[in-house]
Amino acid sequence: MEIVSIEAGTYRAMMFHFEAFARKVEALCEPHVGKRLDEWLDNQDVCLILNISPRTLQNLRETGKLPYSQINRKMYYKPEDVEKVINNVGL
Repeated sequence: MEIVSIEAGTYRAMMFHFEAFARKVEALCEPHVGKRLDEWLDNQDVCLILNISPRTLQNLRETGKLPYSQINRKMYYKPEDVEKVINNVGL
């Protein structure tokens, strides 16, 4: 085991910067605290709701008519965005 010693002033400065960093991370995460993945819809859910094919859904994504988020290879949609498509497109 290796022991490293640093001056008290250096340690306090390091802790100050670390705490500032932690506050910034918390501030960035705060708007997303209430969001859970189970509130989002996947491709299959949206196709069933809109009664459309996966290719039509892809077209809605590509044309920007339906916003989405992608995690790895899976697409997710907010229910309110799907509702907007229903109201605007008349599906």
